[in-house]
Amino acid sequence: MPNFIQIIGPQAVGKMTVGQELEKITGYKLLYNHMTIEMVRKIFDYDKNEFRKINSIIRYDIFKEFAKSNEKGIIFTGCFDFGDNFEKEKEETDKWMSLFEKTYTIELETSLEERLRRNKTENRLKCKESKRDLEWSEKDLLRSVKKHRYNSNPGEGEKIFENYMKIDNTNISAEETAKMIKKKFNL
Repeated sequence: MPNFIQIIGPQAVGKMTVGQELEKITGYKLLYNHMTIEMVRKIFDYDKNEFRKINSIIRYDIFKEFAKSNEKGIIFTGCFDFGDNFEKEKEETDKWMSLFEKTYTIELETSLEERLRRNKTENRLKCKESKRDLEWSEKDLLRSVKKHRYNSNPGEGEKIFENYMKIDNTNISAEETAKMIKKKFNL
């Protein structure tokens, strides 16, 4: 049965880039959150309930089928709200993780200044069409800082997730971060 790895953290923290590096060194498949977001947003507005519903259904169906496969594992990236939406976020994450025998959660954090810098990187803009509107993307990132808590408080993540690791990747390359994850969990 394949393993499930989720990389969580706020926008532009480096989840997808770390996932890309982890995919290279583990042979796991990568499903970064914008792979479904970009598709569904062309049909439903990003801030509508229909968008969230369809996006959730697609992701769950992918995980359900993947869990039955002979693949080594899947890496998923996304935000996880430790604040007001915690119960809803945890319920959805538990639903996905229940499909897999072994699950791992890696939380990334970095400074807001670094996230604003990373929000404009070539790889991010190449892979995430909706982020190419830099004015909107930066406003959305700053809005989310006020509205959500996408990083855990000290000691909180370990209580919520099994096989958990938190990394401040402000001054660590995506390649080094991926190596740290692979070593920690013996992937």
